[in-house]
Amino acid sequence: MIHKTAIISKKAIIGSNVSIGAYSIIGDNVEIGDGTIIANHVLIEGPTKVGRDNKIFSFNAIGGDPQDKKYNNELTSLEIGDKNTIREYCTINRGTSQDKYKTSIGNNNWIMAYVHIAHDCVIGNNAIFANNATLAGHVEVGDWAIFGGFTGAHQFTKIGAHSFIGMNTLTTKDIPAYIMAEGQPIRPRGVNIEGLKRRDFTSGQIKNIKNAYRILYRKDLKLSSSITEIEVLSKDQPELKILLDSLQLSSERGIIR
Repeated sequence: MIHKTAIISKKAIIGSNVSIGAYSIIGDNVEIGDGTIIANHVLIEGPTKVGRDNKIFSFNAIGGDPQDKKYNNELTSLEIGDKNTIREYCTINRGTSQDKYKTSIGNNNWIMAYVHIAHDCVIGNNAIFANNATLAGHVEVGDWAIFGGFTGAHQFTKIGAHSFIGMNTLTTKDIPAYIMAEGQPIRPRGVNIEGLKRRDFTSGQIKNIKNAYRILYRKDLKLSSSITEIEVLSKDQPELKILLDSLQLSSERGIIR
């Protein structure tokens, strides 16, 4: 299942039932998990660990040096989980010593063509990145987040779980969990109701999240006061804890308001 023209380093570890297509290059210190499919003309450099049952399409450059002028050839890594789909022409870089020394991607993510994931990013599970989405360094993305086509995330921003970013949006501040956001400049546009329905949130849970949105964006409260109100509600409404965490753990850039 490894094409005769593929180049595999002797320092690479290849699992069972792995397929590697023509002219692909697997470099030193790369580990490929069982059942992963790597198409033609893919470059994977190490140290990189790729989990099980991933599908990596043609012309991807994965595990390359970070695009950071401060990088000085220190040992950093990239870790990709299981069952991710990475479409054509994506670039995913390793971490830097300025942060975690590692870029990490979880499980079951759908990464479409021409996506860039920069150094030290942390991606959760089940996220979707539409074509040409671009993440600068140190960006954190929660589970089930969705990036529309041609969206960009400023370095150090945090994108909350179950959030949705509209096409052509530049994200310069954090997006709390559950929030839909789009525009130039970026603005909150409500709760990602359709996404929550698809993930089997109940009507009661969605109602509670919509109420929390009103507290955060419609009551003209200071952020600290909004967080206090949501914190009280979260004691009986556990679905709000995800939103609360994204507010309390926001980056220095602050949240969209």
